[in-house]
Amino acid sequence: MRHQLYNKDFKFYKEPEEFNKYTDISMLKYCLGATMYMPGTKDFAQAIIDRKHPGLTTMVMCFEDACEESKVPQAEENSIHLLDVISEKMENGELTYKDIPLIFFRVRSVEQFKHFSSMLKPEHIKVIAGFNFPKYNSINGKQYLEHLKYLNEKFGEIIYGMPIIEDSRVAFKETRMDELMAVKKIMDEYKELILNVRVGGTDFSSCFGLRRGIDYTIYDIMTVRDCLMDILNVFTRFNDYTVSGPVWEYFRANKDMKFKELPEVSLQDTLLKRTTLVNNAVDGLLRELLLDQANGFMGKTCIHPTHLPYINGMLAVTKDEYLDACQILEAKGGVLKGSKGMNEVGPHHRWAEKIVMRAKAYGVVENEQSYFELFGKEK
Repeated sequence: MRHQLYNKDFKFYKEPEEFNKYTDISMLKYCLGATMYMPGTKDFAQAIIDRKHPGLTTMVMCFEDACEESKVPQAEENSIHLLDVISEKMENGELTYKDIPLIFFRVRSVEQFKHFSSMLKPEHIKVIAGFNFPKYNSINGKQYLEHLKYLNEKFGEIIYGMPIIEDSRVAFKETRMDELMAVKKIMDEYKELILNVRVGGTDFSSCFGLRRGIDYTIYDIMTVRDCLMDILNVFTRFNDYTVSGPVWEYFRANKDMKFKELPEVSLQDTLLKRTTLVNNAVDGLLRELLLDQANGFMGKTCIHPTHLPYINGMLAVTKDEYLDACQILEAKGGVLKGSKGMNEVGPHHRWAEKIVMRAKAYGVVENEQSYFELFGKEK
């Protein structure tokens, strides 16, 4: 798999690199990008075979919020069917790892995780990248990861976990830090199996009876913003874990999601000044992506294929950023003149590590204006 395939004609300064579930975790944790969720009942096998969504690199079949409880058995059967079809196509050479996205399953509970995983065959594991654990907390966390470790040992394969931090223990201030530190202590025991930490902005909002409107970012919702910042504080220290940004809930019909003509404006200035680029659904997503990156999130939960080029496109780095990062990593110390300011080798070292990993995963573009071309326009 490779990012940015939705725009094969785009010319990068540095091309994105290939990756799959066996890529070293030091890089793979930066590759998730736009992680698209869909109901476990949806038959997505043919869409993968037909490469219907060339920008889709990570997908999650959901047995939880996107699936009625009464339909979980149907979702499990459908998911096994997907794994049967894709693994058979892989075995006969019709598909390779260049063709299939990273596939995850968002389980409903520890018990349902154990039940579904008991249905898996060895050939399925070569297709599965891992599992998402909803409402992950200090009570259920160890059970999830103990069973995940058991599956890794049983199949002799790498299967990753992605805990989703989203329940009231973190939402409410009086329990938040104790809960986050307890959760991290559990995760640190199984760190080699944790690919990414995810957050539930919608679930946090529900704890306070809130839903952000299309004209607001998650950072405008103060109670939720505080939750997210504390999660970042605990989990992104020293680049220990990557944490994905919360879902953007709004989208428009496909024809309204592209530029008619490529704008000749500053992307960042235009978004932050709230001057219209495409429409409020796209502009809101792009604005939130800017703030996600500024605060340290890596990638974003996605619910619609029209979001894919924007989320993954924004993760490409500019040539100036890339050259600054390379200069910092190659230097032995001190302060150096960079493209737009001073590069302090010590303080900027971890930033540079993340920029280089993003460059490998999403590519390097010439400048900020290149993002518009990378997103593409109406044909």
